[in-house]
Amino acid sequence: MTCVATDMEKRLEDPRSIIAREPMHYRQVVAVGIATALNGLDGFDILSISFAAPGISRAWHIDRAALGLVLSMELVGMGVGALILGVVADRIGRRPTILGCLVVMALGMALAATANSVGALSVWRLLTGVGIGGMLAATAAIAAECSNARRRNLSVAIMAGGYPVGAIIGGVIATTLLARTGEWRMIFEVGSVMTCAFIPLVLAYVPETISFLAHRQPPGALVRINRTMVRQGRAPLTELPPRQKTISSFSVARAFAPGMAGTTSLLIVAYFLHMVSFYFFIKWIPKDVVDMGFAPAAAGSVLVWGNVGSALGCLAISLATQRISVRNLTVGAMIAGSLAIAYFGQEKASLVHLSIVAVVGGFFANAATSGLYAVIAQSFPADMRAGGTGLVIGIGRGGAALGPIGAGLLYTAGWGLPAVAIVLGAGTLLAGLLLATLRYKESAIA
Repeated sequence: MTCVATDMEKRLEDPRSIIAREPMHYRQVVAVGIATALNGLDGFDILSISFAAPGISRAWHIDRAALGLVLSMELVGMGVGALILGVVADRIGRRPTILGCLVVMALGMALAATANSVGALSVWRLLTGVGIGGMLAATAAIAAECSNARRRNLSVAIMAGGYPVGAIIGGVIATTLLARTGEWRMIFEVGSVMTCAFIPLVLAYVPETISFLAHRQPPGALVRINRTMVRQGRAPLTELPPRQKTISSFSVARAFAPGMAGTTSLLIVAYFLHMVSFYFFIKWIPKDVVDMGFAPAAAGSVLVWGNVGSALGCLAISLATQRISVRNLTVGAMIAGSLAIAYFGQEKASLVHLSIVAVVGGFFANAATSGLYAVIAQSFPADMRAGGTGLVIGIGRGGAALGPIGAGLLYTAGWGLPAVAIVLGAGTLLAGLLLATLRYKESAIA
């Protein structure tokens, strides 16, 4: 009788509480793993233009200011995509948003391979960025909502760690293609094919999250929740949990309402400043190293090593979040990352030295990015999580675009790499100091 009563209680219990409390089923781990791989795809798609930049500059004879604009276009698109599609993900679901973003990204990459002018390439990179921005907001929500309470920060941090891993794999592919063919267009062609390959994976292994279905309760929600619950080895529900009389949804007004305004504003500014430094660093490495006199393939290898450091940084902060406050870890990584970025601009001795500094810079800069995603995801309630994350990312991506563009303008104005690295590396330092003032309190995942 006791077992029957317990089973009945579970059937009536809110499924979000069950997911938060119980150990993660392997299907939840798979969903987080695919979200991580999707972020890795974003990493390759974003940095594909960086690997192609020396070849584009040589083929089209464009100056650094124009190149800085091209390097930033998908970052502008990411801001637009995160703002718009993050809200869409809170309304129609995480899964359909991800599938739509994959289609947009594949199309943008394929068309970029056909571009014959700066204007055309900029348009297609902008389109690719829109898909990437929406993907970032949706995958962060997937990672958080498919995890239990104990592993939530770890899952989001691991998801963010997919970015440098994807950049490493993509970088190896890109440098190999450049060394063998010298053809930068093939980088985008490969990226488009890889993006298309993820569509069937998402269809097969990433269901809509139980948290979204339980909150929004669209038609067929109970059937979809029970299908996922049974596949995870859990008892199906007899009925949906009580629905809120008024279903809240994301809006800018809610994000800046009393009780949320301070947190939202601080996260936006901190993310913006960190993105200035981070994207200056990773976008300009190949061109800066080529300008030091090294071959494009060798310059690409320095960026690959920078992403090796990024992957290690994400792994380190993922493990450390199990024992140390993710906010405190992120602040420390930001301060160390800003110093490493500034130092990279002073180091010109050899490829070995450049690669070592790139590893250290990537370690701390991307550890900070990974930790910041976890802080952002936990700072918003479930009904506005993707939208709130999209708002922070969307506006913050202005900093991502400003980093490469600002560097290009400073270079054109006669500034050298040492001065540019110090000025633009300071953004991450300021972000860390600002984040240290955040009164951080994790929101319930439901």
